[in-house]
Parts: sequence; C-alpha cells; structure tokens
Amino acid sequence: MLTRIQHFAIVSENFVREAKFYESVFGMKRSKPGSAEEEKAIRTNYAVSISDGYVGVTMIGRKPGYVPGLHHFGVDVDDVDEAIARIKKNYPEVAVLKRPSNRPFATFGAHDPEGNYFDLTQEGMSNRRDVYVERQREQPRRVHHLKLRVMNAPAIAAFYRDMLDLAEADKALEDPNFYLTDGRMTLIISPWKMSDFEGAGIDGPGLEHVGFKVESVEAVKQELAILRDADPEMRERVIAEPSEGSRRVALIASCRHGEYQCSSPDGVFVDIAPIEDEGPYRSLRR
Repeated sequence: MLTRIQHFAIVSENFVREAKFYESVFGMKRSKPGSAEEEKAIRTNYAVSISDGYVGVTMIGRKPGYVPGLHHFGVDVDDVDEAIARIKKNYPEVAVLKRPSNRPFATFGAHDPEGNYFDLTQEGMSNRRDVYVERQREQPRRVHHLKLRVMNAPAIAAFYRDMLDLAEADKALEDPNFYLTDGRMTLIISPWKMSDFEGAGIDGPGLEHVGFKVESVEAVKQELAILRDADPEMRERVIAEPSEGSRRVALIASCRHGEYQCSSPDGVFVDIAPIEDEGPYRSLRR
C-alpha cells in the first residue's frame, strides 16, 4: 500500500496570522489567496490551508475545548479500505470514524494505540479540496518531518509501519527514535519521558515539533529577523524563565534532522535544517 504523509493541522489563537508566518518564512501557498471562494471558506470553516506543494497544513481557529498547537497529522493512502481493514483486524481497540464533509483533507479519523489522532484519506474522495487537490510542485523550502513523542515508541512505530506500510529508515543502534518515511516526509516516533522536562514546564505525549528543510539556514534566520522587526505580531513566544526556555529548546534541538530552532507566533516549535543530498527522496513520488 502506498502511503503519503501529506497533512498536519495546527490549532491557533489567530489562524490567519499563523498561516501568514509559514507563507512568509517558508514560501507555503494558499490555493486561491484573496478570492471570494477563499474568504467564504475561512468564514465558514474558521480555518485556512496552505501547502509546500506536497504537504498541506490546515490552520484551525481555536474553539472551546481545543488546546492550541500541533493537533494531528494526516496520511493519504492508495487504498483506504485496505488500511481500515488492517487496523480493525490487528487493533480492534482502535476506532475509525467518518469525518464531517467540511474537512478539506480528512475523510476518516483514526488513532494509534496510545490515542494519537490522525486523518486517513484517499485521492479522489469527495470531501478533498483546496490545496489538497492541487497538482504537486517543488519549492526550495519544504516540510521534512513531524516528531511524535509517545510512551511506548517501539509499539507505536510498529503500528504506523505495519498498518500504513511506511518504510523504517536506518538509525544508529543507540538512537531510541524511529524514523518512518514515505520517501519524502518523515514521521519521527520518539519516547516520552517526564525526566526530559526536568527544570522546565512539562508537556505530555503528542506531536512535539515540525521540521523544515531549506536551501539556506542563514537566509531563513535573516528573513525571520527582518519579518519580526517589521511586524511585532510575527515574533515568537518567549518563555519568561530563561533556563526553562533553554531546556525546552534543547529538547527540540536533540532531533537529528535539525540545525536551528524557533517558534511560530502561536508557539509551535519549528526545527530548520539545510537541504541535503537525499537521493531519490528529493523527487516527488507521484
């Protein structure tokens, strides 16, 4: 089964501002910016979607009961019925639900054995629209990975690997993480330990950060500085206690794919690294 990690969502206090950040810094694009169709979709769904040409990101306006930040990710499979059948056979405790039709990517919602939620869809399904039906394109700055912290990393990695046929990338023997790839995007499964947060505020298991590959880390840093000087709303969140901030950034910086860390205006951690020679992974798979 062919699987593509092609979506993630952010719950935001100011979803239009959050989208603008990724558009300005990483060149992500909306489907029909400024059009009457887009404005209607924003008012109706209280959300906006952008894309790097392969991965789409939906910024969702925060509603009562929602926790802001990275919320979930989504996969596109070439046989959604096969994916659902596998999950129900091997993990009967895992639920798969049909999603409301106003979601531009999600057709079904499911979760892993620890309760981490993900979208499941297939090309051609009726609810898909916006950036999720556009022709794929290349751009110099792109989403490269998502990191998910879990209690039982081997078991959760096995779930995503075996149920969705994601390939497990090589790693050092001492590396406790698992790297599952569709050939372009990587889902990093990492163990969650409370001791990792010693000396700082504690976050529970779940999505930790998003990683980008860029043509020049220095260029991004300079552009970030210019953007934030020009528009105070684009400035990153600051942890008041410097030692706590350093501890949290150090956790993100431990990712093997990162070189520079920052946060979006809503406080989503972003890991940035230069594009490397990724061989066949540099081309689109469709």
